[in-house]
Amino acid sequence: QVQLVESGGGLAQAGGSLRLSCVASGRTDSEYAAAWFRQAPETEREFVAGIRWSSGPTYYADSVKGRFTISRDNAKNTVYLQMTNLKPEDTAVYYCAVASYGLGSSRDLYDYWGQGTQVTCSS
Repeated sequence: QVQLVESGGGLAQAGGSLRLSCVASGRTDSEYAAAWFRQAPETEREFVAGIRWSSGPTYYADSVKGRFTISRDNAKNTVYLQMTNLKPEDTAVYYCAVASYGLGSSRDLYDYWGQGTQVTCSS
């Protein structure tokens, strides 16, 4: 079992920045992958960014490429999402997720989810 706790959400103006953190507790494995998803009201939960727990490349949705950066600190069992140049359309609840196998944009890949943290960007 893996427990995930997100933090760092809040209110930012357009063009501003926020950094989200996701602390994992319980059993984690180097083969695991972590990702950030987001869900705005009345929309589907969508993939934002992903990274392998141990090493390897990062993946981003086209809508956030060049503005968001996913990273990890293995010593702290923490995954981050640095968000810059925020736009009002980035407003959503952001969820951290972990997959036991594989890395991709499908929600079905992910076995563990955090409770979410609200990000609001005002124009």
